[in-house]
Amino acid sequence: MQTQRREYVGLVVSMSVCREPSSSASPLRRRAPSSPSMLPADAHRPASLTRRSLPGDPADKQSRYIEAAVNGVLIASIYLPNGNPQPGPKFDYKLAWFERLIAHAASLHVTDAPVILAGDFNVVPTDFDIYRTRSWLKNALLQPAPRACYRRLLEQGWTDALRTLHPADPMYTFWEYFRDSWARNAGLRLDHLLLNRPAAARLQAAGVDRDVRGEQGASDHAPAWARLKRAGGTR
Repeated sequence: MQTQRREYVGLVVSMSVCREPSSSASPLRRRAPSSPSMLPADAHRPASLTRRSLPGDPADKQSRYIEAAVNGVLIASIYLPNGNPQPGPKFDYKLAWFERLIAHAASLHVTDAPVILAGDFNVVPTDFDIYRTRSWLKNALLQPAPRACYRRLLEQGWTDALRTLHPADPMYTFWEYFRDSWARNAGLRLDHLLLNRPAAARLQAAGVDRDVRGEQGASDHAPAWARLKRAGGTR
């Protein structure tokens, strides 16, 4: 898992995707090639686990959702299904999982506590979030249905931290290992941090640690992060 330490006063939420077959950072036994994980930056304030799976389908055993309270903020770490090849059962599973996320997110959004949905959503929200669409038109990441699901999330009132603070910058988070994608900056924005209203009111900064992607042996994702003010408005 690619990580980078940041020293901030307040709360920093950062996320990346585990690609190893196992990792001590995750409290879940691996049931999928990649799983979300949560590792508090302050070991003296451990996360309080609130949910180990996405509700709505007890038969779903894939490890794709974990939720915890960290310093008074509820954080959900998400690894939404890729959905390829499409059409097919993997794409159907992606859409069904997205519907479950939308339903659960609606209940989280209306809470008084700050909430963040963070992770690899495996959706490119708009054509601005990809270097070019031509070679990706049949990919599940760009299909109208998952894009519509993402818009429905935003319509609940969630703030897309990266896009809100960087409206003119593509803010890519993913570059393939193939066709010299990193060197050409042929990227996609797949990783998102969505904030409910109490969290958005405390948003100070958000970004992508692009340089991590260029390191030897790096993941094809770069860490995305958001910084929140302390409760009460102090830094």
